[in-house]
Amino acid sequence: MLVGKTLGEVAKLIKPGVPLYYIDKVAEEFIRDNHGVPSFKGYAGFPASLCLSVNDVIVHGIPNSDVLRDGDIITVDCGAELGGWHGDYAYTFAVGEISEEKRLLVERTKASLYAGIKAVKVGNHIGDISHAVESYVKPFNYGVIRELCGHGIGRRMHEAPDIPNYGKPGSGELIRTGMVFCVEPMIAMGSHRIKIDADEWTTRTADGKPAAHFEHQIAITSKGPEVISTYQFVEEALGIKH
Repeated sequence: MLVGKTLGEVAKLIKPGVPLYYIDKVAEEFIRDNHGVPSFKGYAGFPASLCLSVNDVIVHGIPNSDVLRDGDIITVDCGAELGGWHGDYAYTFAVGEISEEKRLLVERTKASLYAGIKAVKVGNHIGDISHAVESYVKPFNYGVIRELCGHGIGRRMHEAPDIPNYGKPGSGELIRTGMVFCVEPMIAMGSHRIKIDADEWTTRTADGKPAAHFEHQIAITSKGPEVISTYQFVEEALGIKH
């Protein structure tokens, strides 16, 4: 819930002219003011509390003095530890008025997340989730990022199993009660190929085309799968109604 509330605070800042470092500063202060610790800051040397990935940056964008511009898309990936447990989820935002191509990429990437979640069932396999995500975006000729994937989560931010966004149904680990993991499609408008900047974090599409990324956290309980992350506070901030 803390990650969801932080994303809701960040959503209020997604406007042209806002510098990335300021978004990160607000998020870190909010997490700490609510008795949490940013999971990302210092993780393997990462220098910030949020990953802020703009346009062709897929993931792991480092907040800096760059400002948001009308027409950008930005993925905000947030992690927080509270009471010894980690939360980690992501949302791709439109900055001002975006192109129809970008709008569809964001919309379809979000829909692929829910397609993957529908495959989360006890007795299914991780590959069923992977196949569901890939199958949803395949008709649009998007690139499914292969080097990056979802993951288990709990006392540590990254745990087994890995959750790829491509694969064969029936493959991979069996889904069973007690698991908690993150499903997170990372989808590119063009090729699936990537390149990494000299900072060894910022991961971009090799062809420079935009990418989107959404992430939810699911617990496999005795009553079945439960999405324990929320976009409620983002949607309230953006005025999105269901």
